[in-house]
Amino acid sequence: MERILYIQTNGVDIPERLYAPFILATTAANMGVAAEIYFLIKGVTVVKKGEAERVKLGDFPSLREVMDQALAAGVKLFVCEQSTQLLGISRGDFIPQAKIVGAATLNDLALDATAILSF
Repeated sequence: MERILYIQTNGVDIPERLYAPFILATTAANMGVAAEIYFLIKGVTVVKKGEAERVKLGDFPSLREVMDQALAAGVKLFVCEQSTQLLGISRGDFIPQAKIVGAATLNDLALDATAILSF
């Protein structure tokens, strides 16, 4: 099966950079492609509880609504544990669908991916 990996490094402080990985991953999943999003550096703030609900741009739905569509389509979410430590965010502060993983997981996901996009 084809796999696509999206790497999100931007956080809630740059909301216009947050929608694309979820929309593209949902589209990929609906095309039968395994889609995963790895949140790194400030990107981990996107999946912190309560943050996605606060992001809404223009006529788009809230980021949380777009995130829920991605999750319903089967998109998997991964959070870099080292980034959470760097930013001082505890493991319990993230949405339950986001799996906290180590740096080796990013390498494994990248090696297994058919394509990689970074935001």
